[in-house]
Amino acid sequence: MAAVTRQDLRFAVPLYTIPEAARLLGVPTSTFDEWTRKGTAGRRRGLVTTVRGSSRGPAVPFVGLVEGMVAAAFRRAGVSMQHIRKSLAAIESTIGLEHALASRKLYTDGAAIVYDYAHQEDDDEVLAVVVSGQRIFSPIVSDYLRRITYADDQFATRLVLPITREPLIVADPKRAHGRPLFLRGGAPMEDVIDRFRAGESFRSVARDFDLKPEDVEEVIRVSLPAAA
Repeated sequence: MAAVTRQDLRFAVPLYTIPEAARLLGVPTSTFDEWTRKGTAGRRRGLVTTVRGSSRGPAVPFVGLVEGMVAAAFRRAGVSMQHIRKSLAAIESTIGLEHALASRKLYTDGAAIVYDYAHQEDDDEVLAVVVSGQRIFSPIVSDYLRRITYADDQFATRLVLPITREPLIVADPKRAHGRPLFLRGGAPMEDVIDRFRAGESFRSVARDFDLKPEDVEEVIRVSLPAAA
């Protein structure tokens, strides 16, 4: 596996504010902010990588957004914050790799690691909703992990955002400074939202950006709290 360098923009460049990253993952800002803080279970840093400790300016690099989505997957599956931290700490400790939550090894080996940890600890909460007796992730967690594309160095390089059920919006640190883009055509999500804010219809916005009206409607719907 290639070594991660400090110059790697996926790890080193802050792209998202904490509230923005939370919105892109569909989790409360307070929850995402908690994930950035140092925790128990022997962790020297938070679940989510930050480059700068300010909630006002960009603080979250691309790798932090990916780590946040993995934590969101566990949360969506019904696992408490305490169990999320313990389970993911077990993964990183076993893999022996920083940023393991953004590594392909999480996808290939993570379920077995979590299952062994939960079985040893008699952690019924994790065994019930995250992994099964076949040592595979639950459908909810697996669906989230399938949204990650990995580079040759085995770390995440592209992320299809989980705010929509269908794969509609992608974040790629090498495109548009990591801003969320529509998979079809590459239109910036923010531009589409701004046109709707200005009073245009779904169909009008979709026509101008060569998008399906139902896709525009879905993205607007999940973004309305922030776009209103």
